[in-house]
Amino acid sequence: MYRSTRKLSVTEDGKRLLAKAQVMLDAAQAGLNAVADGGSALSGALNITAPAVLAQSALVDRIAAFSNEHEKVTLTLDFSDQRRAVIDNGIDVAIRMGWLQDSALKARKLYDVSRILATGSAYAATQPTPTEPADLESWRWLELTQVGRKAEFRKPGADPVQVKPHSRLGVNDAHALYRLARAGAGLAFLPEFLVADDLNSGAMTHVLPSWAVDSIGVYAVWPPNAPKSGLTARFVEALYAPPPNVGAS
Repeated sequence: MYRSTRKLSVTEDGKRLLAKAQVMLDAAQAGLNAVADGGSALSGALNITAPAVLAQSALVDRIAAFSNEHEKVTLTLDFSDQRRAVIDNGIDVAIRMGWLQDSALKARKLYDVSRILATGSAYAATQPTPTEPADLESWRWLELTQVGRKAEFRKPGADPVQVKPHSRLGVNDAHALYRLARAGAGLAFLPEFLVADDLNSGAMTHVLPSWAVDSIGVYAVWPPNAPKSGLTARFVEALYAPPPNVGAS
């Protein structure tokens, strides 16, 4: 390698060595996969962390299905909105919501969570009915601090509108954000699965329903040295949900 006080770069000899080493690693991984595939039932233990709000989502159903299918696998689940470091805390798989930061960890997007703008119906009744995102300037806003409040509204036939309102109250827990919005403390972007029952009962109001807001991604991240076809990879695959239009004619 070429090395200075500020930079490292690979020489031509280094590049050739790297290519040969990759062939060796791939061959070793193929051998390990063959042994794993020829073995009996999947077994081992996984330490998993996920945002607390996902404890009420379909993610739990996918985890339960994996556990039912692989009875020799032990899963330890930590549902918390405290974002724990994967390597430092011995976590095998971390589920993240939002936008991932650059990292040396492996990552895979699992699915998207639909969001809507909602608030308690009692508070909505005190405000003029909005027709455009600009009409919401005078409303009280709530913010999930680790995700932020900026969002883009979209409507067929109209240009996208990006809003970044001033929030009067921020919270670091998605379920607390939902409860505050339900109690009428202000507007919030909330996962649709979390507010569906309240919308049906009339306890909450979907604000600007003719305008869609961007969904939020759910990702799995895990240590880079996990085997490509090992227990971690099989677990992540079980959580993956393909987009609804995949395979559509």
